[in-house]
Amino acid sequence: MMNSNFKCRSCGNTELKSILLLGYLPLANALVSAEEINALEKRYPLELVFCPKCSLVQITETVDPKILFGKYLYFSSYSETMLQHSKTLVDNLVKREGLSKNNFVVEIASNDGYLLQFLKPHSIPVLGIEPAVNIAQIAEEKGIPTLCQFFNAETALKLKEERKEADVIIGLNVLAHVADLNSFVEGVRILLKPTGTAVFEFPYVKDMIDRNEFDTIYHEHLCYYSLTSAKKLFNYHKLMITDVERISIHGGSLRIYVQHDSIGKPESRVQSLLAEEREWGVDGQTFYESFTDKVLNLKKESLRLLKRLKGNGKRIAAYGAAAKGSTLLNYFGIGKDYIDYIIDRSPYKQGLYTAGDHIPIHSPVKLLEDQPEYVLLLAWNFADEILQQQYEFRKRGGKFIIPIPNIKIV
Repeated sequence: MMNSNFKCRSCGNTELKSILLLGYLPLANALVSAEEINALEKRYPLELVFCPKCSLVQITETVDPKILFGKYLYFSSYSETMLQHSKTLVDNLVKREGLSKNNFVVEIASNDGYLLQFLKPHSIPVLGIEPAVNIAQIAEEKGIPTLCQFFNAETALKLKEERKEADVIIGLNVLAHVADLNSFVEGVRILLKPTGTAVFEFPYVKDMIDRNEFDTIYHEHLCYYSLTSAKKLFNYHKLMITDVERISIHGGSLRIYVQHDSIGKPESRVQSLLAEEREWGVDGQTFYESFTDKVLNLKKESLRLLKRLKGNGKRIAAYGAAAKGSTLLNYFGIGKDYIDYIIDRSPYKQGLYTAGDHIPIHSPVKLLEDQPEYVLLLAWNFADEILQQQYEFRKRGGKFIIPIPNIKIV
């Protein structure tokens, strides 16, 4: 399937190695309305590859970002886990960077203002940059100044001309979504003040492979980083990763701190993790070769369990109309013959249907009204939060099926 003309998004290398082939899948967040349910859905190839030159893992298909993000249905504020995570990060950054009302903070892919709102009590001026019109509007209504466009070097130059250079740049789960990586990172270099710090979080590729998190692969997630591949990307633009943390959010992520290389000096944690990555083989294909077999085994075990439950007359719903759920359902071939409906807290998704098999999406109220015997937890990265929220459902005997890393019933 690999496009012979495809070049690594980071270093431009054309000699890439295939890791996992998921076939042709619909866009994960392209939920459809009742009126659109009979329309033909476009599908796109989904193949994961490895670059032996810079170690970046990525998919080969680049869907027009305007199609993916022009109107978006993921609102970070509907996750209590993300809100608490963001508040903790903000509080730590204020202390770590000594931020005050005299500083300026920019968040790239700021969504609905879920994170920047926590800077308000500190009276710190902020700017969100968010390309989805519907989401940017909601952030503005919350009082979060938001620039509605994609971030790149051109955007950064305009902001710099307006004297809006940033003391701190924040980007949570955006670096994975960027097609033109070098323009994006060059924009960070341009916008960041000489003594500023940029903070990025992204899913860690080693955790993805180790924990079988194949469902984090979808068309919006173009790249899957190690510290090694991230370091090379930022180094191309005279930026240095000065610190790194491994964090548990989203099934295992990295948080990196970036500064201009003229002032930056790597902490010991950076060198330690780079050494670890060399040891497990970050720059060779061997580490990734078992991924296909692990995913195929998980598919077989999952379908076996669902067939057995349905064969015994059990009713099965799913929880979380998330992008990762779309990958799992469509690649495994789990449709309305297995899943009666999907539950999601976001009112913006309720009443719509999933991409692919068009499974209806309802509010959590339906779980207690209907009380199915089992719920497939597609949003497994928020398992603790969801299991706690659904205490009453579980108390009545309802069980959750958690598919990642290995399928289990709780």
